[in-house]
Amino acid sequence: MTTTTRQEYDLLGHRDVPADAYYGIQTLRAFENFTVSGVRLHQFSTFIRAFATVKKAAAIANNKVGVLNNTVKDAIVAACDDLIADKYHDQFIVDMFQGGAGTSTNMNVNEVIANRALEILGYEKGQYQHVHPNNHVNLSQSTNDAYPTALNVALDDYCTHLLEKMAILHQSLINKSIEFADQLKMGRTHLQDAVPMTAGQEFNAFATMVKKEMARIESTRALFHEINMGGTAIGTGLNAPAGYSELCAEILQELTGRPYYIAEDLIEATQDTSAYVALSGNLRLFAARLSKIAHDLRLQSSGPRAGLAQYRLPEMQPGSSIMPGKVNPVIPEVVNQACFHVMGIDTTIVMASENAQLQLNVFEPVIAFNLFTGMSMMANICEIFATRCIDGVMMNNEACNTEVFNNIGLVTALNPHLGYESSTYVARKAQETGGRVYDIVLEENLMDKETLDNLLSPANMVYPKVKLTP
Repeated sequence: MTTTTRQEYDLLGHRDVPADAYYGIQTLRAFENFTVSGVRLHQFSTFIRAFATVKKAAAIANNKVGVLNNTVKDAIVAACDDLIADKYHDQFIVDMFQGGAGTSTNMNVNEVIANRALEILGYEKGQYQHVHPNNHVNLSQSTNDAYPTALNVALDDYCTHLLEKMAILHQSLINKSIEFADQLKMGRTHLQDAVPMTAGQEFNAFATMVKKEMARIESTRALFHEINMGGTAIGTGLNAPAGYSELCAEILQELTGRPYYIAEDLIEATQDTSAYVALSGNLRLFAARLSKIAHDLRLQSSGPRAGLAQYRLPEMQPGSSIMPGKVNPVIPEVVNQACFHVMGIDTTIVMASENAQLQLNVFEPVIAFNLFTGMSMMANICEIFATRCIDGVMMNNEACNTEVFNNIGLVTALNPHLGYESSTYVARKAQETGGRVYDIVLEENLMDKETLDNLLSPANMVYPKVKLTP
């Protein structure tokens, strides 16, 4: 950037703005006022593209209802197309944390579009008499309808991205369930030995968890298709021309291929943030279930010699600065941490939603920041978990088979055939003597070897096919 400046003015007076900056005076004030997180709008290109799409739709709608001439409309549309193509994103300098219900973000967008439009028309930046950030780019709008609409469009994109990454993880889990379909291991309840199962069943259950959460995220997307464009300040539609709202929705449909529609009650829609709470809640639920999967894999890969050691996780990096040869389960650990963060995010979003007053929720910026952050993290962690852990998981078959056939819990498979009292006797004797259930049953003549072998075959233990005797 050059050291030369241009002078702009607003309600509070005059300021010098860098001459080559596409942003203007209101963006500059916001940049100075909100040095909060260090996380700038330009770090969320999806949001910028969404905002540009909304501004493009508004310009076309304003032109169709006759309040914006063709020349200015075309210049605004061209400027929006530049932003949609990821140009000039470095000009979005406001902090994601800001007062004013997102006005600083909206004005950053308005000023960049206006100055780029001026450039397209052959004018100098700041010559707002030709294309004005408020009078033209923000025409028939308020931050209070443009910001949440852009947020909805962005979240739709984030959902698409997250679902793609969840699908990768789901497929990895399915693949592993097929690979381990016939591999026996002990199931556990209360961290105690329970009954045998296959590792394939365990990974299929993990896959089912992810699949269910994919369905929940997908169902939430429909909530973002309701928009409040044309509601302007509080939902009454003041300063929006007749027919503008409906046109905005129609054009947004054409631009995105998604079924956006105008809310039945614009006053309710302008103050309501329940859709964001719903998405955050589903995101939290997914994080809780994914963290559980990571916990299970860490626990069952413990060892390699003094733990459960049922699974071997891919070795990703040396695990200790002092203990040679140590390798830690770093991928499940980072999955856990990301999930913890997302679960905390949900608390922030619920508080921000609940603390709205009257006709507007002024806390949408913190909702936006946290949803964008949480969804990005979960998308990243799904792919990392799949490609750097799940795909490379191996069974410790020797340890698992020893566990199964030396385990007192094996007696549970015999309970329907021996009866509870006889089964308890076998279990107690095995516990006291250290003997195997299999051997004790034969020694006590409780069952013949052929029948016992059949009952304790992997197929019958996991998918019982033997009929119970009356």
